[in-house]
Amino acid sequence: MKAKLDAIIQHDQAEYLDKLLPASDGLLAEMESYAAEHRVPIADREVALFIEITARAIKAQRALECGMAIGYSVIHLLRGMGSDGRVVTIDPSEEMIAAAEGYYSRAGLRDQVDIHKGYALEVIPQLTETFDLLFIDAVKEEYRGYLDLALPKLRVGGVVICDNLLWGGQVAGVIRSDDQKASTEALREFNQYFVTNPQLRAQVVAVGDGLGYGVKIN
Repeated sequence: MKAKLDAIIQHDQAEYLDKLLPASDGLLAEMESYAAEHRVPIADREVALFIEITARAIKAQRALECGMAIGYSVIHLLRGMGSDGRVVTIDPSEEMIAAAEGYYSRAGLRDQVDIHKGYALEVIPQLTETFDLLFIDAVKEEYRGYLDLALPKLRVGGVVICDNLLWGGQVAGVIRSDDQKASTEALREFNQYFVTNPQLRAQVVAVGDGLGYGVKIN
């Protein structure tokens, strides 16, 4: 989630693009309000729409998400995947899982979500499925670990999307506070690793708070 509207691109451009986004329906708008009130980090609206469009474009049937929070991005994924789609998602927080389950049920999607309570670095090695899409949005210092563990489970031609790679502009600029240093430095290293990974054709784009987008090529 961006710290502010113009964290990545110029303010007038950010406002213009924000106005082009379709309005969120009742449940999604409620989730956005809940996240803002309770300071829950969810994907920006443009990121959520981006992953929904991607899931639809590649006809994804199985997706893996690292970092569920209240389930905002999962609902978008499933809207792009349709009634046969399934998302495996991971989160260590009982509070977040309870909130997400409520939203999934209200959206009529609970049966299409497999929730693993735990830490992604521990859960991913236990998974035996093959996935069409991987969405990473969890602990920034662990992004490389998530990618290394999940890539063997992604089909060739599958897509990897990683959120927050520009980290409010800090990755390309000045680190604003000491508590941001570890995450920022980890993301700087990860970005280089991501775009040069021999298994991917990948780049970082200025969508939301910076998205890594890659296709598995071998």
